Amino acid sequence: MNAYLGLAQDFTDHVVGRGFFTAGDRILVGVSGGLDSLALLHLLRFSPGLPATELVVGHLDHRMRPESDTDALWVRGWAMAWSLECRLGWAERPLSSEEEARQARYAFFERERQALGARWVLTAHHADDQAETILFRIVRGTGLHGLEGIPEKRAPGILRPLLPFTRERLSEYADAAGIRPRTDTSNDDPRFARNVIRNEILPRLESAVAPAARRSLLRLGRIARGEEAAWSSILEGLLQDLVTEENDVGIEIDRVAFLGHHEVVRARILRELAGRLGATLGEAGTRSALAFANASVSGQGLPISGTVRLIRSFDRLVFCHAPEPGVDRSFEIERPGEGQGVVLIGGYDWSVTWSLERGPVSLWAERFSVSGLDFPVTLRGWSSGDRMKYSYGSKKLKKIFGEKRVALEKRSRVPVVVDGKERILWIPGVARSSLLSPGTEDDALMLSVSSPLVVRKGEDAANRR
Repeated sequence: MNAYLGLAQDFTDHVVGRGFFTAGDRILVGVSGGLDSLALLHLLRFSPGLPATELVVGHLDHRMRPESDTDALWVRGWAMAWSLECRLGWAERPLSSEEEARQARYAFFERERQALGARWVLTAHHADDQAETILFRIVRGTGLHGLEGIPEKRAPGILRPLLPFTRERLSEYADAAGIRPRTDTSNDDPRFARNVIRNEILPRLESAVAPAARRSLLRLGRIARGEEAAWSSILEGLLQDLVTEENDVGIEIDRVAFLGHHEVVRARILRELAGRLGATLGEAGTRSALAFANASVSGQGLPISGTVRLIRSFDRLVFCHAPEPGVDRSFEIERPGEGQGVVLIGGYDWSVTWSLERGPVSLWAERFSVSGLDFPVTLRGWSSGDRMKYSYGSKKLKKIFGEKRVALEKRSRVPVVVDGKERILWIPGVARSSLLSPGTEDDALMLSVSSPLVVRKGEDAANRR
């Protein structure tokens, strides 16, 4: 009975101390019918001092064993005995692996949690599960984050309140409470890696190498969680100093400042930025990205993962998604007057307005002599052979982009303005030709373009659109 009362009190102290839930919360408890989950359910149902919550039992039949259908009846029987609602589910077909079963189980729990309006799904992972997970990740070559083990909480609503408690204590509690769990024969199946770790490797380690192996693994997990917390506390500050632009197009950072950090810090920064765009950098990918950041030249790019690329653009490094293939949609101004329209360049819409009223000139607004214009005036994407005329000659747009330090990944999204003679008059936000500058007495076509791109830090606020 001491084991019973001792764990009940420690469990209550842990749950209340951590503020996991409050009175009135609805909670879905994942119950397989085994010792761990039944002990968790009993602790939640009968431990004195816990907030008064509404418990619902959830069970998914994975159909991995011939007798698995009776597990559902077993769980429902315990729920009825303890006056609890029970929600049962069945896999559409027999599942064949631990990972497939895990994914199906959590998908079922989340559907039921949402249907019930429950705050949490509680699972019965405990300290021994934690030690086994950390060892499993070690032999698979995990990084520091993997050494943290099983998280106490996980989005959208998973909570694991038994992580501080060992399987031995749960077993003693179940015996004292008179709980007789179902036996899952698959827990002895050596085809499953976790069973080999639990039934063979860890017992052998403790008997022949390190008697306190489980405690040591848990200690390693605590150290890793502390290290990860420390990284999180400083990483945001580092990124605030490095990031020069972040929007739905991508993220760019100051390359010189980036290279000033230790290589380990640079690796962490690269993984974080790739993750913000939905990419995962493994060890080999991180090495490649580090080498690219150090030795690439402006204009080069490196595929990271999926559609995410790392680009060297002058003194910046840019994480961005490769543009989806698509067809640009040019826009024509057929005659002098006023109006508005939209041009699609590089997958981005630009708003265009024009009139014969004079207004201030800026990066995104220009005037042209109507008498010299050959209509229609067209806004389109640029081509590699395009040239712009200046008073001293002409230049290729590629050279102009380089001189104006227009990032490589943005050039495909910049419109150019040409007249009916295919003379390039203006690159909004970049440069203007010396052609067709109106005099004070000339009629002028006032043309404005609204940029969809976010202006970089330090750019004149007057130029923002």
